[in-house]
Amino acid sequence: MCRNIKTLFNFEPGVTETEINAAALQYVRKLSGFNKPSKANEAAFNTAVEQIAAISGILLKSLETNAPPKNREIEAMKARERSAIRFAK
Repeated sequence: MCRNIKTLFNFEPGVTETEINAAALQYVRKLSGFNKPSKANEAAFNTAVEQIAAISGILLKSLETNAPPKNREIEAMKARERSAIRFAK
């Protein structure tokens, strides 16, 4: 599950709310062991996703670096190449 959580810091264009929410959802799924929570746990699950997304947004906005921003398309291409090598059998 957590393999879907990608680095979100220092990219051009910058991170979107959708990306932060997706990472928070994957984190809560991994932590809780639920892909989709039961009705009894749904409120706690959704609250955790919202809170983690909020604090993640704060973190990403407060981080600083001297490195130039990475290009999303180039990084995606590198990831596809690594995947092709890893799964080529």
